[in-house]
Amino acid sequence: MAACTSIDCPVKNLVTTNYSLKKGGGTKQDTLKTDTLWIKTTRVDGTDTLLLNALNGESATSFMLQISYTLPEDVFVTLLHDASGHHLLDTIYIKKENMPHFESVDCQASFFHKITDVRTTHNAIDSLVIHNPNVDYDYTVEHFYLYLKDEAKR
Repeated sequence: MAACTSIDCPVKNLVTTNYSLKKGGGTKQDTLKTDTLWIKTTRVDGTDTLLLNALNGESATSFMLQISYTLPEDVFVTLLHDASGHHLLDTIYIKKENMPHFESVDCQASFFHKITDVRTTHNAIDSLVIHNPNVDYDYTVEHFYLYLKDEAKR
């Protein structure tokens, strides 16, 4: 005899932040066309991990990054290699409140987040703006607007 439950645990309970590339301080979409963008972070155990490798020739208007479950601040290191041969390193700091989220005692706990602050260095990045501070299962939400400097200003 098999037991069953009426509780449906979310299959895709991955919590990510969505970065949308924007142009010139507005909301018009920007695209990485000839640039290569790498983003890495340091794990809790001290090892580095590559989170994003947007290769040259692949058009990208947005990207998603996982964030830590319980750290109060995440640090991402970005490297942009542009068509002019510039290699520009930036660091993004994201402060957040972490809130445990329980669907049911039968389901594994997740963490939702509220982004409270963001700062960045400004070598390739012009600015990073919080668009929606609430991070949960909804991967369609744009959490950040990322404005890159014009290539001529790098």
